[in-house]
Amino acid sequence: MDQHNRMKSNGQIRVILNSQKRKNVTKELPDFQVAPKVIPPEHSALKEIEDELGALVGMEEMKRTIKEIYAWIYVNKKREEMGLKAKKQALHMMFKGNPGTGKTTVARLIGKLFQKMNVLSKGHLIEAERADLVGEYIGHTAQKTRDLIKKAQGGILFIDEAYSLGRGGEKDFGKEAIDTLVKHMEDKQHEFILILAGYSREMDYFLSLNPGLHSRFPLVIDFPDYDIHQLMEIGARMLKEREYTLSHEAEKKIRDHLIWVKSALTPNSFSNGRYVRNIIEKSIRAQAMRLLMLNNYDRHDLMTIRSNDLVFEEDN
Repeated sequence: MDQHNRMKSNGQIRVILNSQKRKNVTKELPDFQVAPKVIPPEHSALKEIEDELGALVGMEEMKRTIKEIYAWIYVNKKREEMGLKAKKQALHMMFKGNPGTGKTTVARLIGKLFQKMNVLSKGHLIEAERADLVGEYIGHTAQKTRDLIKKAQGGILFIDEAYSLGRGGEKDFGKEAIDTLVKHMEDKQHEFILILAGYSREMDYFLSLNPGLHSRFPLVIDFPDYDIHQLMEIGARMLKEREYTLSHEAEKKIRDHLIWVKSALTPNSFSNGRYVRNIIEKSIRAQAMRLLMLNNYDRHDLMTIRSNDLVFEEDN
């Protein structure tokens, strides 16, 4: 039997075949293809979604994963066209992360992308939580869950704090919801996409409650907490979109406050981007009241949030 030895030298791969008559054969292989940084024009759906993803701060792993999903679906279609095997894969997902890290926003973008790629016929998002699935008597939960799945046909069923379905133990109706979801994930796996979201540790426990759950979520995406710089960037983008700006003192006050609040609160109780949004919205209202009382509507003042306009949740 021939033995193959490969040696790499100066960008070439030298292939030596060891047989009865030894011959040295040098073969130049073409350079590895490098994916172009510019998206080709035929991928307009990805370009549009990428532009929207670019407006989101951080979340690099998630952005890379969505591109990989797009590439996998697109190449699978090309394989089908060439008569190659292209088995459809379930696209159910799990989002792990703390509040305010962008999970619902990303779910909407995925629905839009999959609709443009004809993976989903509608691409709409149905948001649900425990109360929307769990009923009050035997059989009620299964019916409520089936109704939600029916509404999500052609789109995405997004269940936030999904781990709450497993908190009540064996006799809780949440288990009935889980069992119904598992059955329909298999029976209708190409008719809708289920995304379960929640805290990382709680979601890991939730997966252990039903042996069929773990294998049905091939895509698990982590949404890390934002650091101070990213939180300030989120605030700056929100203000720019609304045509506001922070005074130097206001910017320093927000930064100092975020440093303090991130150290004072547990990760699970800090709402990340949502926390910053609340500060911005409350401060805009406070600025409006200040200008009304001063009866001053100079353009610069209309655009500037000052330090005394800032309203923090802890102040209420």
